[in-house]
Amino acid sequence: MNNDIKKPVHSLPNSLIAQARYDSDPANTYEHENDPAIDPKQVPQSLRQSVEQSLTQYFDELDGQQPSALYDLFMQQVEAPLFECVMEHTQDNQSKAAALLGLNRGTLRKKLKQYDLL
Repeated sequence: MNNDIKKPVHSLPNSLIAQARYDSDPANTYEHENDPAIDPKQVPQSLRQSVEQSLTQYFDELDGQQPSALYDLFMQQVEAPLFECVMEHTQDNQSKAAALLGLNRGTLRKKLKQYDLL
């Protein structure tokens, strides 16, 4: 694994980069994941694991029915809280939020309106 990552000026904190590296390595599983005394709902998960778990549960609950427009449903469920949290983090500063998200300000405003956040 190459540890010499060239980071852009506006980069993720080193702790998040390290966590992403750790999460992407299949050898790094939670050491107590098969322990029946540990409630898996209480164990912190990576974002990817949370998404996989949610989608698996969603498909299980469909009980054989075919979903439609899954991408749109997923994006609505993920984007709205993403924009809410980022706007809160930036104290509603749209320029800072757009930079943080890697979007131009016009796209951010469009998304904020779409989710009634503006």
